[in-house]
Amino acid sequence: MNLSKESKLTRISNAVAAGVTTITSAAVDTKGFGGCLLVAAFGAIVAGAATSVKAQQSSDDGVGDAYSDLAGTSVTVADTADNQLVYVDVVRPTKRWLKLIVLRATQNATLDGIVACLYDPKAIPTTHDATTVAGGETHVSPDEGTA
Repeated sequence: MNLSKESKLTRISNAVAAGVTTITSAAVDTKGFGGCLLVAAFGAIVAGAATSVKAQQSSDDGVGDAYSDLAGTSVTVADTADNQLVYVDVVRPTKRWLKLIVLRATQNATLDGIVACLYDPKAIPTTHDATTVAGGETHVSPDEGTA
């Protein structure tokens, strides 16, 4: 398996300054993929902050089918989880579109961004999102030496 050729990366939220407001990511189209790993990167979280993430889905990106919470996907983010990642992995979503919601309350929490990694594609190689992924390289058994 070659993760960079068999997945699709998309940044679905930029960094958001410390605060207590709810953050809703951009939508992820899961068509052609078997699952989606949604990863939220946190910065500083103030003691006493009530922070969590949850996944939502829609069949038509909210046009006629409003986004609804996915049962059991709520993950509590400890107020000691400064500079850590929290994820929700949705395997075989039952609807095409996904979002990650970050709920922040009582004390400030900083979000460094949210990334979606679509995996188990029906066709490979995949193409990463050109507007949010600048580039990268794949190396198989590279020799040591100057990078």
